[in-house]
Formats: sequence, structure tokens, C-alpha cells
Amino acid sequence: MRINLIDKLAAKGNTFTFNEAQETLGTDFYVTKVILSRFAKKGWIERIEKGKYMIIPLGAEKGKYTLNEFVIGSLLMNHYCIAYWSALHHYGLTEQIPNTVFIQTTARKKKQEIEVFGVRYRVIRIKDTKFFGIRKEWIEETQINITDREKTVIDCLDKPQYCGGVIEVAKALKNENLNRGKLMEYAQQIGNSGVIRRLGYLYNSLGTDIDVPPIETRNYLLLDPTIPRKGSKNARWRLIINLDEKILGKLE
Repeated sequence: MRINLIDKLAAKGNTFTFNEAQETLGTDFYVTKVILSRFAKKGWIERIEKGKYMIIPLGAEKGKYTLNEFVIGSLLMNHYCIAYWSALHHYGLTEQIPNTVFIQTTARKKKQEIEVFGVRYRVIRIKDTKFFGIRKEWIEETQINITDREKTVIDCLDKPQYCGGVIEVAKALKNENLNRGKLMEYAQQIGNSGVIRRLGYLYNSLGTDIDVPPIETRNYLLLDPTIPRKGSKNARWRLIINLDEKILGKLE
């Protein structure tokens, strides 16, 4: 029985929804619910969240088997992408390993923090205008959405609290694979002057420059909003430098 029914569900991938199961099995709501409950008790499938399941391979033990956290994350939202610290680590732009998977979306989600199989997921809702710079990547036979390298950096400058702070972005900017033209294009497209100011200042601190438009505001903002508000003011970038500049100068 497992071979026939599970193989039908697995034909579309290693995960499925309740509606897909009902359509594949050709059963009504109640019968589908009973079948899936029996499958779960036998250790053939496991529920990810309401209406979403993963298939446990033959020989694997329920409770010990799981999918890649990005694949699980892709099932939690319809309009989403893996972003911020998670994407930064995925591209090798930080040596820090985040203990949370960060998911960016334009959709509403009742819970912003979700735990699935012991992994924490943080859902960050953004405006439609900020949802761009997304690429597709295959992980464990599942195609997931993830911000590209340059958009990842820009997102982290937009919301440093989701990447471990501005120091992690400074480390990332030393990567030669980043396209500076695309960085500047994204920085302007995201519609936050703070992103442009932080980007310009960090590149300048690292001993190089990037072609940015003039800073026309008189208002100052924190270089890193994740740490206390103290430090000198930088008139060129209209930033309060609350991060030790010596640290930036010592980055490898």
C-alpha cells in the first residue's frame, strides 16, 4: 500500500499539501484526512504545518529525518524568498552561522516566528517595491527562491537587525564577486537613503569608493541600529558612526 500511494504523492516531489494529496488519491476530505493520519502514525510522512507534509524515505526514522531548512522554509509562505543572514551565509559572505532561517515575503503571516523540526524561522514582511533581486536555486530536488548576492547585501543594509549587524555587511563587501553596479542599482531601487549612506560609508572605510548620488538630507541616522546610539557624526554620509572604525580597518 505504501509503495502505490506514497509513490503517487512523491511523483511531484518530497513534499505535498493536503489538497494535492486529496487530488492525487481521489478521495474526499474526510477519507484523505484519515489516510494521511495513518501515514503519519506509520512514519511514512510528517506534517510540516497545517496542510503541508513531507515524505519520509524508506529506511529513515521519523523524528530524525528532515529536509534542508531552506526547502522547509519555502513551504511556509507562497510569495517568499530566503534572505538576510541566511542568504549571506549561503553565499559564503559571512562565517557566522545563523541559528534562524530568515524568510522575506510580501504576504501576511499570522506568526512571524515559527519552529519546525527544531529549526526556527523568522518571517519578515516587506513592501512589494522592495521584493526584487530574486533568483531560483535547486536544493534537494526542490526549487527555492533566494535573494541574489547583491540584493542580500542591500537587504542587510536596509534591515541590519536581520543579519547580525552592519559589521557582517562590511565583511561581505570585501568579496570580489559582488557587482558594484548592481549594488548601486539595488540601493537606489529599494528606496531607503540609509542604504545608500551605509553602503557609501562602508566602501569608503574599506579603502575604496562607489559611485553614489549626493546625500541631500540633513538628518543623521545610525550606521548600525542594532547597537547603542553613541559615536561621532560623519557629515559626508550623514551617519552617526556608532561602530568602532578600527574594527572596520582590521577586516581581513
